Amino acid sequence: MNIIQQIVNKKLNGITAAELMKLSKDYQITITVEQAQQVTALIKGQNINIYNSAERLELIKKIAKVTSPSTAQQVNMLLQKLL
Repeated sequence: MNIIQQIVNKKLNGITAAELMKLSKDYQITITVEQAQQVTALIKGQNINIYNSAERLELIKKIAKVTSPSTAQQVNMLLQKLL
């Protein structure tokens, strides 16, 4: 994993609900504050590597459970833009 990937993963794994809300607005992804809090709670402490397809898919499945499948799909599109 190169340095850029490490930086992106570190940022993702430490993202706050407020930062996620800002990103969602920047990329036109509709989530509520409550959903952002639930998603960040899922991510914190997991040390997820978004460059690993299996880990990213597992994260998207968890996000779909706390938000909705369409929101999870949008988040997946956002993650793919960051790749």
